[in-house]
Amino acid sequence: STAIVLENVKETVKECMLIMLVENVSGLSEDDGDFTVEMIPELRAAVVTFTGNTDTEELAKKLNRNHRTKQQNITAWCLEQTKSIRAENIPPNTSSDYITIYFENKKNGDAQVVGVQQLPDEDAAIITLSDYKGNA
Repeated sequence: STAIVLENVKETVKECMLIMLVENVSGLSEDDGDFTVEMIPELRAAVVTFTGNTDTEELAKKLNRNHRTKQQNITAWCLEQTKSIRAENIPPNTSSDYITIYFENKKNGDAQVVGVQQLPDEDAAIITLSDYKGNA
C-alpha cells in the first residue's frame, strides 16, 4: 500500500496540522513531494498518499504509538488497493458497455474493467477492475 488512512480526525483539525504530524513521525516532507494529504471531512478522516518507497505498515504503527496522535484520538491504518469501486448518479438506461468504456478511458481511470454490476434502483454500479490505478 502507498496510502495510510487517518480516522477520527476532528472537524477542528486542519490539514496543515496533519501534514506536520506525518512529517514529525515519518521524517518525510510534504514540501519535497514525499506525500500528499487529502482531507475527507464528511468521514472525519484523511488519506496520506506516499510517492516514494515508504514502509506504510511501519509508519501506521508509529503514528498509532505517537503521543500527539493518541491525544487527538486519531488512528492510522494502511489503505489497501481495491479491485471494485461503486459509481453513483448513473443516468437511467446507461449500458454496461458505456460504463466499461468510460472507466477504461485514460481520462476516467485507465483501468481494465472485468465486470459491471448495475444497481438501477440506486442509480449506481459496482465496477470490478483487474488493475486499478486509483485515478477514477
